[in-house]
Amino acid sequence: MFIGEYNHTIDAKGRLIIPAKLRDELGDHFVVTKGLDGCLSIYAMNEWKALEAKIHALPLTNPSARKFSRFILAGAAECELDKMGRILLPQVLRQAAELNKEVVLVGVGSRIEIWDKDKWTAASSYDEEDMSEVAQNLEGLGI
Repeated sequence: MFIGEYNHTIDAKGRLIIPAKLRDELGDHFVVTKGLDGCLSIYAMNEWKALEAKIHALPLTNPSARKFSRFILAGAAECELDKMGRILLPQVLRQAAELNKEVVLVGVGSRIEIWDKDKWTAASSYDEEDMSEVAQNLEGLGI
C-alpha cells in the first residue's frame, strides 16, 4: 500500500525521481495515466491490470463508460525506472495535470498521485469541519 507525501521536482527533460519508499512497492515497470481531480496516477502493474479488467468489463453502449475508458486508457504510458530511480513523464501527461517544476507525490493506497505543488496545496487544505462532513458521507460505505 502506498502512503505518504513527498516533495520533488521535475527536471528540464521531464524526469521525476520516485522516492525510494515508493519504488520498493512499485517495482521497475508500471503505468502512469491521467488521474481524477487534475493529477496523474501511477499504478503498479498488478493494480493496473485489475483496473484494466474493470474498464474492459464496462458496457460499450454506456456513454459514460466510453468516456471514462478514453480518459484513463488513451493517456496511459508504461514507464520504467532508470538507474537513478527516475521516470520520464510524457509531455502530454505533464500538460494534462499542469505539472510545473515543483510536484508532490502522494501515496493513496493502491496508487501514487502526482500533483503540481500549488494544486496539491489547494486540494489538500481541509479543516476539521470539512473532514467531519466527508466522514459522515462515507459512513454508508463502511468507513
